[in-house]
Amino acid sequence: MIQIPFIPTELCFALLWLLLRVLVWVRQRKIDWKREAVLLLIAVNYAVILRFVFFPMSPVEGKVQPLLFDPARIWPFRLNLIPVEALHHYKYRSEMLVNVIGNVAMFLPTGIVYPLVYPRLDRFWKVLCAGAGLSLFIELAQLPFYVRSTDVDDLILNTTGVILGYGIYVLVRRGRRSRERKG
Repeated sequence: MIQIPFIPTELCFALLWLLLRVLVWVRQRKIDWKREAVLLLIAVNYAVILRFVFFPMSPVEGKVQPLLFDPARIWPFRLNLIPVEALHHYKYRSEMLVNVIGNVAMFLPTGIVYPLVYPRLDRFWKVLCAGAGLSLFIELAQLPFYVRSTDVDDLILNTTGVILGYGIYVLVRRGRRSRERKG
């Protein structure tokens, strides 16, 4: 069994992100600090998603537990393809609500930040597809980890978060344009 610790994983993610950005700066021979600040929002959003999707919190000690990988325990996959089915298996309603609200809230920033950073994501359906694609990638990436499960509910809830985030983005953008026209 391989234990993948949380802090080193997040540090590797941060270093990889920084290396990628440095390569872009070298290639472009300039740094657009405004764009980098917005891109940093995506990096932070991904780091938070990585944390909560892959690294469980110990209910006893309140510490982030390592991700466990055991090739002998990959099969059978922990997979739920029936919508809303897993939501009925929670012992307490409060646990189910934390799961639902957490899955939506975790992807809400994605729906706001994607159209800010990527001008081509200028339509609802494009942001929807990008957000759903990210969620699908994450759900599939959980398959080899026997302590995690891949669930269609998570895909639906994550995508709902992206949609709500995009709605916030559109409302703010319209409000800003309205104020600019009046002022």
